Amino acid sequence: MAELTTTKLNAESHLILDQPLLRTPYELSRRNQKTAQRYVENTNKDILSNLTTATKAASKSTAPDATLASLDTMISKMQGLKRKMENLHEEEMRIHKSNRARLEHLQDLYEVQSLVDVKYDEWSRIRLSRLLVDYLLREGYSESAAHLAASQGIQDLVDVDAFVACHKIEKSLREEKSTTLALNWCKENAKELKKQQNYLEFQLRLQQYIELVRQGHEKGIGEQKLMEARAHAKKYLSNSGDFGLIGRAAGLLAYKPWDEVEPYASLYSPTRWTSLATLFIKTHHALYSLPPRPLLHIALSAGLSALKTPSCHSQYASTSGTPALSSSTTSVCPICSTELNDLARNVPYALHTKSIVESDPVVLPNGRVYGKERLRVFNEGLGTERGWVRDPGEGLGGEKWRESAVRKVFIM
Repeated sequence: MAELTTTKLNAESHLILDQPLLRTPYELSRRNQKTAQRYVENTNKDILSNLTTATKAASKSTAPDATLASLDTMISKMQGLKRKMENLHEEEMRIHKSNRARLEHLQDLYEVQSLVDVKYDEWSRIRLSRLLVDYLLREGYSESAAHLAASQGIQDLVDVDAFVACHKIEKSLREEKSTTLALNWCKENAKELKKQQNYLEFQLRLQQYIELVRQGHEKGIGEQKLMEARAHAKKYLSNSGDFGLIGRAAGLLAYKPWDEVEPYASLYSPTRWTSLATLFIKTHHALYSLPPRPLLHIALSAGLSALKTPSCHSQYASTSGTPALSSSTTSVCPICSTELNDLARNVPYALHTKSIVESDPVVLPNGRVYGKERLRVFNEGLGTERGWVRDPGEGLGGEKWRESAVRKVFIM
């Protein structure tokens, strides 16, 4: 492991992992503001229309009932707008409260000067709780995440509601086979999705078309459904520009789900719903500036990189599933454990600025390097026959070699 050369805390490097902490509330607030703007614009159009109707009716003294009806409609519209704006205002206040708590949490780090300060331990425990809540939310354990956040008093530092809404839409796609909620979400975020050139809505519309065609073929009297499918494709799919996919979609009208002819069978496949759910999650996280991987995995990867050595994923590496052969065997490192081995497989090796290699290194026939004196002391304690050596990592159950097979290593 890299040596700790200084105890001074660099807050900027710590906050690289915490960017979503502020970016997500910003995106939520922006969406809230856009929703309020849309409500105001739509209500304004309706009120102006009713006002014109009331003005015309008032000019005719013979139609007082029409005038009163138009005025009642305007009042009802304005009351509805007021209720919606009050709800949005409450949501905005909640977002501001959360943002304030997050800024204070980050400011606490800047007031810590040393890594050995007890305040840094407290701040780190809060961050660990946040990472665990984030992981639970991504895995779908919303209730457990909410209980953990409440027990640690960090409700304002996590985005439980945002993930709950996200998983509700994901479930509607993956399990209920419904595109309604996802399309409503696309409508609410249409401008942002258009800027990102995202094709989630197109894929959802394509799935609607596929289901209409499927119903048309399966019901036997589905000519009407096939006509609806053609009208749907003309309205929503024809302007997409992906003529290859549109051509395959058009072929569904001729090929039935049970024909098993490619590339049409893959469009009929139920696995498309899983792909749509995955695409929605990816789009949702990109829109709200959430990393695609859990923050806990990112943090663990950084720590694992500091511990990783080339031997960790070698054929001679032990695992946490291997029983201890004797009390003299070395303990299993986190990298070699079955729980973290896959996560650490693609992280880079640690950067060591100072050599910690022993002064008398030798290499065993299996490629492992040890200090000559430490190897001698270990084998004496293990009771290995004179003139033979065993690998400390394998103990009594491992292979043994003659001392003549052990070669000296020269560090370049």
